[in-house]
Amino acid sequence: MSNAYDVIINGASVGGCTAAILYARQGARVALLERRSDVNAHKVLCTHYIQASAYPVMAATGLDKALEQVGAIANTADYWTRWGWIRPPRDPAGAHGYSVRRETLDPLLRKLAAGTEGVDLKTGHTVDELLVEGGRVVGVAGTAREEPFSLRARLVVGADGKDSTVARLAGARTETTENGRFSYFAYFKGLARQPGDAARVYYLEPDNAYVMPMEDDVTVIAAVVSKARLDEFKADLDGAYTNFVRSLPEAPDIDNAERISKIVGTVNYPLISRDPAGSGYALIGDAALTSDPLAAVGCAWAMQSAQWLVSESAPAVTDADAASGAAVDAALARYGARHAEETGPHHHLIADYAAARPFNEIEEFSFSAAARDARMAAHFHTFGSRLMTVEEFLAPEIVARMEEVNGHGLSDEVLRRLAGEDVAGSGDGAADDVFEGVAR
Repeated sequence: MSNAYDVIINGASVGGCTAAILYARQGARVALLERRSDVNAHKVLCTHYIQASAYPVMAATGLDKALEQVGAIANTADYWTRWGWIRPPRDPAGAHGYSVRRETLDPLLRKLAAGTEGVDLKTGHTVDELLVEGGRVVGVAGTAREEPFSLRARLVVGADGKDSTVARLAGARTETTENGRFSYFAYFKGLARQPGDAARVYYLEPDNAYVMPMEDDVTVIAAVVSKARLDEFKADLDGAYTNFVRSLPEAPDIDNAERISKIVGTVNYPLISRDPAGSGYALIGDAALTSDPLAAVGCAWAMQSAQWLVSESAPAVTDADAASGAAVDAALARYGARHAEETGPHHHLIADYAAARPFNEIEEFSFSAAARDARMAAHFHTFGSRLMTVEEFLAPEIVARMEEVNGHGLSDEVLRRLAGEDVAGSGDGAADDVFEGVAR
């Protein structure tokens, strides 16, 4: 292919590969750039849980079948709370995502993208500059194996993670929220599993943990701990991690399993939100929104944001008769609005809980109901899978059911806010603000 494309995507990971496949299937010529030279390179820090909300995108790209062939786990989860376990009813035919190691997922997606007609995968390409004409991004420049390169396109997509080069070079507006927790995890083989290979998520208030079974009889166990305990882990990481896992309710039996990795993690993982589009460029995945890993939304939102972008912009970027970038930029404005609508309320709640605080009143109300009632357990899991909006989670009939199950209602203040505020927005004055604003 020449150095002229319809779309240039910087970053050949989850979001970038998904976007490349979808754009190419719409007839676009795609340059998919990856700074690493090894096609098998993969991300290390990840929850390894793809939420069910991304299943339609996986099915559209063929990733679902590819994951099943390599043994990825069709995922579900149980949740421990101080009221007991929330155990959603199992529905083998129901919505699900997949639990899979990134060392399996990333190369698999990269090969799917490279095998799609219209996609030109360029490994070992590092973007150092955005080409700008008339205030509009029209391409990229950089180095490839110590040689300069320059590519032009109607659209440049940053799929290059939380430290996005495209976002930095474009000057995208960025908001950063501190994460009140740090995390360490390790991989085990031969660990006894729950029925149906269910994951286990622990809400310990303020600490958290998850036990995630994956392919090849491997399970990842993560300690997601308040920064108030950071010195304890720094002083003796192996001992602190092991003792933390052993202390979990109905703890996984790590003493009779083989740990097959070092204990790895991060002590500082801020939440980053950026404007997802500007003139001639767009951001997807973590480049647009890096949420708390505890919520396990990263992979799903990377795939979904790729699909939102392609659905809005593919007709414009493939229009051979387009005389300017106006049609593309109009499509990017629609994508930005959709991204905010789809992710804003959920991320608002996630970011607030990342402060490492105990549950507030409405969280206590919903978690306790889910622990006591199968219908509310299913509702809770559907919301956690990002298959419903915040407004749907707090629908009047659901609140009434929670009140019936718990034997008490919410405070008058919360009820007034639920009844009196406009909950149709995307984060300001909506139901997610009720979550955030309620005192414990």
